Amino acid sequence: MKFDDGSHSASESVKDNDAEVDDGTNRPPGVKAAKACGKKRPMVEKSEFQTMYTIKQEDLAVKERLGKMKLLDSLIAKQEPLADEEAALKKKLILELMAN
Repeated sequence: MKFDDGSHSASESVKDNDAEVDDGTNRPPGVKAAKACGKKRPMVEKSEFQTMYTIKQEDLAVKERLGKMKLLDSLIAKQEPLADEEAALKKKLILELMAN
């Protein structure tokens, strides 16, 4: 604490620049700091990230293909005549799915 006249209270600790002198003012780390040091995450190698990335890309490709197949199924299932845009989309989807 500082008083109005600029003097310090006796409870304020004065730190010396010497690391060798320890007069009981150094405290151990707190509970949260100690736990945080113990819970450091291990570094994951790039190869693991690369395999996860390729798996995710394959999953996205499969989902896209399934979405196109569902759309084509709904266009094929329509009983009434298709509009020009729907017919063009149907032909495009058939060509894309047969090419793969």
